[in-house]
Amino acid sequence: MRRFHVPTLFSAFLTLLNDRLGESIVFPLLPFLLAGFNADGRTLGLLAGSYALAQFTVTPLIGALSDRYGRRPVIATCVSGSVLGLGLFAVTVSLDWPAGSSLPLILLFGARLIDGVSGGTAATAGAVLADVTPPERRAQAFGLIGVAFGLGFIIGPFLGGQLARLTVTLPVWVATGFALLNLVVVLLLLPETHPQDARRQMPRKRDLNPFAQIARVMGNPAVGRLCLSFFLFFLAFNGFTAILVLYFKQRFNWGPELATTAFLIVGVVATLVQGGLIGPLVKRFGEWRLTLIGLGLVIAGCLLIPATDPERARLGVFSAVAILATGTGLVTPSLRSLVSRRLDGEGQGAALGSLQALQSLGSFLGPPLAGLSYDLIGASSPFVGGGLLLALVILLVTAGGSPEAGHPGHRRAGL
Repeated sequence: MRRFHVPTLFSAFLTLLNDRLGESIVFPLLPFLLAGFNADGRTLGLLAGSYALAQFTVTPLIGALSDRYGRRPVIATCVSGSVLGLGLFAVTVSLDWPAGSSLPLILLFGARLIDGVSGGTAATAGAVLADVTPPERRAQAFGLIGVAFGLGFIIGPFLGGQLARLTVTLPVWVATGFALLNLVVVLLLLPETHPQDARRQMPRKRDLNPFAQIARVMGNPAVGRLCLSFFLFFLAFNGFTAILVLYFKQRFNWGPELATTAFLIVGVVATLVQGGLIGPLVKRFGEWRLTLIGLGLVIAGCLLIPATDPERARLGVFSAVAILATGTGLVTPSLRSLVSRRLDGEGQGAALGSLQALQSLGSFLGPPLAGLSYDLIGASSPFVGGGLLLALVILLVTAGGSPEAGHPGHRRAGL
């Protein structure tokens, strides 16, 4: 198939954006899509978490495959799986099922698992960005991931909500269409960026165990502490953000419109930070300092939410989520870049795949733990607990001093 020549960064960005749109359109509508199946809260929670669990399980394999066979065929396979998973989901929620039938829920879980298993697009696209950018520009390149996710976070829920006004199943079909469009983008626009002479042999089967690969990368003295920090960050962040809407509803008596506005602010700010500010800020401060600054901002925003007076809820919450989004926009690409640069170009796919696995594990464990804390300890506890975890992340990142002072990769970058 003939491939059109466009900048690699642009084609990778389109791949990431389309991938995020498909997921962000569907996820906010899960409670409404499940309404006809009499699903309880536990079923909803498991269905929401099954994507991250499946992604965690297979991400090490996807990273290793991209190091062995190249980025492009792996991304094409992942996107094809997304088409299948979203298509199965769309068909299932569109059919009329007999009352009490368990088959539709089984199919929906299967669809989410398929979509999660094929959810290595972002990690492999991150390896594409690492392939084509020099070390000193990787944080800026990885910022494109945040821009794609931010735009998807803005466009997806808004588009899904508008389409759901016609029929609640229409957004799922549109999400499937975005997945098909993404496959076309990969096949026609995305080049192969991993040269033959840099290909690595497939690891042993036992090494593809996600826990084994995570243990190996976390046992690497060059990146282990940073990888642990990456996991704890997403454990905390995905925990307290998962209960935000519930907290807004119960604490401030907010409806969907105000809650959606808060998430819209998150998407806009994160896009601005990772799309326009991260590059100049990296040149000015370096990834290590930006990570610490970002963590401080996330802690401040996290603790500001439960401290907000209900009488001034809009000002307090909107300010808090803007601070949160700014901090997250600094931390995520900076931490990824620190890990990537310490590897000196070897095993980028596997290592970045391990980061994606750690993020998926945090995305799976964080929400139920935060929900349990919310119910048993109190409404403010997920925010306080998240702040404490993030303080631990700061200690891990600062332990041993700035990596920019001693690592040869940083000396080559001139930092």
